This record gives sequence, C-alpha cells and structure tokens, in this order.
Amino acid sequence: MAATGSGRSQFISSSGGNRSFSNSPLIENSDSNQIIVSEKKSWKNFFAYLGPGFLVSIAYIDPGNFETDLQAGAHYKYELLWIILVASCAALVIQSLAANLGVVTGKHLAEQCRAEYSKVPNFMLWVVAEIAVVACDIPEVIGTAFALNMLFSIPVWIGVLLTGLSTLILLALQKYGVRKLEFLIAFLVFTIAICFFVEIHYSKPDPGEVLHGLFVPQLKGNGATGLAISLLGAMVMPHNLFLHSALVLSRKIPRSASGIKEACRFYLIESGLALMVAFLINVSVISVSGAVCNAPNLSPEDRANCEDLDLNKASFLLRNVVGKWSSKLFAIALLASGQSSTITGTYAGQYVMQGFLDLRLEPWLRNLLTRCLAIIPSLIVALIGGSAGAGKLIIIASMILSFELPFALVPLLKFTSCKTKMGSHVNPMAITALTWVIGGLIMGINIYYLVSSFIKLLIHSHMKLILVVFCGILGFAGIALYLAAIAYLVFRKNRVATSLLISRDSQNVETLPRQDIVNMQLPCRVSTSDVD
Repeated sequence: MAATGSGRSQFISSSGGNRSFSNSPLIENSDSNQIIVSEKKSWKNFFAYLGPGFLVSIAYIDPGNFETDLQAGAHYKYELLWIILVASCAALVIQSLAANLGVVTGKHLAEQCRAEYSKVPNFMLWVVAEIAVVACDIPEVIGTAFALNMLFSIPVWIGVLLTGLSTLILLALQKYGVRKLEFLIAFLVFTIAICFFVEIHYSKPDPGEVLHGLFVPQLKGNGATGLAISLLGAMVMPHNLFLHSALVLSRKIPRSASGIKEACRFYLIESGLALMVAFLINVSVISVSGAVCNAPNLSPEDRANCEDLDLNKASFLLRNVVGKWSSKLFAIALLASGQSSTITGTYAGQYVMQGFLDLRLEPWLRNLLTRCLAIIPSLIVALIGGSAGAGKLIIIASMILSFELPFALVPLLKFTSCKTKMGSHVNPMAITALTWVIGGLIMGINIYYLVSSFIKLLIHSHMKLILVVFCGILGFAGIALYLAAIAYLVFRKNRVATSLLISRDSQNVETLPRQDIVNMQLPCRVSTSDVD
C-alpha cells in the first residue's frame, strides 16, 4: 500500500487530536506472493477475492456441526432446520462485518482489541478467545478420530493421537502460498457437499416437511432448547470473527474509497456463496438423519442407535440403501471436515495470540500447543466414555462456544458501529441496528438458556439443601459476573476511534501501510511503533 502525504498515516487519538505513526508496516513481510487486486474496477476482480469465505465456511461444517445436526434430525426430525436458516443468515451479516473491519482498517479484530482495551481486559479477552479455539478444536479432533475408525478400524483413542500428526503434515502446505491452500480447502468443502448430497438423494426426505421445518420456528419436547443452542453455537463461532478479519488482509486492494467499497462488496458475495454451500450441507445432514431415524420400518437395532446417535454411529444411516459404502462415504466427508477445519482453527489461534499479546510462535509449535490442549480432554473421554462420551464432549464444546461468542461479537459490533459507511451502499444506521439486534438475540438466547438450565439443575438435583444453596450462590455469582463482563463491553465507550472509516464524501483514504499475512503463516512484527 502506498503511503500518502508526507509518508505518515494519520489516526484519531482518544482525545480527538491527530497522532502520527511511522510509515513502517505493522507486520514485516514480503509482497512477492500477496494477491494484488487490479485498480481497474471490473467484475473479474471478484476472482481475486475468492478464498477467505471458503476457509471461514469450514467452521460451519466441522464435526461439531455434524454431531449436533445428526442429533437434531434423529430426535426432532426437521423441526430444528429453521435454526440453521436463522444462524446462517446471522452468520453472513456477522462475517461480513468481520471482513469489512479488516478491509477498512487494515487491522484484524484481535489487533483492534489490543489497541482499544487496557492490559487486564485485553488479557481476559485473549484467555476467552484461546478457550474458544480449544473448544472448537475438540470436535475436530474427535471427528477425525471417528473418521479414521470408520475407514481403517483404528481405535478412537489412537485416532485422537494421530490427529496431531496429520494436521502438522497439512500445515506444511502453507509454504506453497495462500492461493493453493484456499483451493485445497475449497476442494474439501465441495467433497463434503458431494458426499452428503449423494446421501440425501438416497434417503429421500419429504420436501414439504423439510420446507416446513425451515420456515416454521418451533421448539417441542424436552431438550429441544439445549440442542437448538448447540446448533447455534456450532454455527456462529467466536474464533471465526478473528479469522475472517485477518484472512482478508492477504489481498492488496486499491486504497481508495471505491476500491475499498468494491472489496467489501465482493467479500460479501464471496462469503454468501461459501455460507450457502455450508447451509445446504447442514440441511442435508439433518434431513438424512431425520428421514432415516424417523422411518416407520426402522429396525429395533437402528432405532436404538438413533436414540443415542453420534458421529461414530452415523454410518448405519444409509447402510440398508447404499450398503457398506455408506460408512466410507460418511467417513470421507468427516475426515475432510475435520482436517480442513483444524487448519483454519490453527490460523485463528495464531492471529488471536499475535493480535492480543504481540506474541509470535512458529505455526507448528502453535498448532502443537493448541492440539495438546484439545487432545488431552478428548483422549481422557475417549478412553473412559468411549465414542458415546466423545460425542457428548462435542455437544459440550459447542455450547461453550455459544456462551463465549459475546466476547468476540460485542467488540466487533462496537468497532463497526459508526455513523459512517464501512464499504457499504446500505444505510449505515440500518446496518448498525440490524447487527445489534442479531447480536442481542444471540446473546439473549444464550443467557436465557444458561440461567434456565442452572435453575433446573438445582431444582432436580438430589443434593442436600445446604449444598443446593451453596451451589446456587456460586452459580448465580458466576452468571452475574458473566453478565457484568458483557455489559462492560457493551456500554464501555471506545477509547480509540476505529481508523480509516469511509464517509459519504470520501474520495481518497489513508491507512497504515500494511502488506502482510501473505503466506498464511504468522509473520514478525516490527517494534518501531504501535497503535495505542
């Protein structure tokens, strides 16, 4: 990016004055492999922007999604499909905000948090983000282990150990550049799609019932709310917001008002296409599970499997139609999902650590640390509880992600809630109101479920009264602390104005000259200056 004026970018300080910073890039890296977007406006530029959306969409079709989708279909047939539709629409809005933040400011979400918050809140947000990365990694580890068990009859606990090695091998592909990695991930996404589209063809769900489940909201039966929360948590993941805002920086876009608006528009279209594929895959999984597990001629053995369905038992779904290949087909899709999602999760962890702490680790070391934190609980549960226990751990991890979402979503909304347009032709106040409504609904659902579940746990527990009172005091104190933390983020006034916001009259814009995140590996930061 070319510097303007005297070679120094201007930023608005918390006191309202201007503050100058060195022309040196925040992250030092070569431009040789960066994807350069032509300054000439053309629809052909869209192909230069293709890639980040598909890497992000992997989080919406990872093993955690498959686990919750299978259970939703087995227990409630097509009744929870509307959750997938609502979550996908919300995800498109939220992910587009994350992409816009990176495009417009030249900094990803974790770096924005580090520039905005003081040391203690910044550190706490980093801890929460790291927990979210680990919680996201657990379903990927278990899902890959299940896939290896289906394909090669490897015990689940051994498969858990092998996932670490397989991921390190795939991460070696990063040396070939971001474009080839994006093509690989896109290929894996379409592999998953083909596998499940074949399965939905053979399962033949009723189209009328599927459409009714998609467009008629309903929550019936015990546990429907909890499963709906798990579906929501598996769809809208906090680490994805950090990831998307960083991935868009792999493109060197024209630093003009029209260039930035074009980038935001094309990223929105690209994200929409990728999330549409993810949406269809999730609908297919629920429809297959719902059609097979609710068939009138289901055998007693298969009905028992449907009652306690997890990823390791799902291969039976089309066994009577496709035969033994149904297991292989499902396993291939699951393996592609687990391996691709763990790559994107690793990069999200890198950007989180670099952004919040300005701490850099080699990709293999970063992956090893994250993977160990995910492997240890997965291995313990797999050894003690078997595949059933591992399946329940996936549900728990998805719920943890749902509860941690506000700590990534609220900062994103605060940074992008402004009276200027961030590359959009839509009324900015309408965008602000819509995103806060979506974010508020997601957080409200999570809080309601947290409080109601805790109250039910206390009421139906068999503990002595004094223990119930003690647990109630501790639990409600924790809930109060959780709500207070969210309220702090919501009502706290931003100290540093988000840089490089596009106004209606902007013709030329200035930004920190940043040309980084080229090869999808964590680069080194130049310590000459920092945004405070």
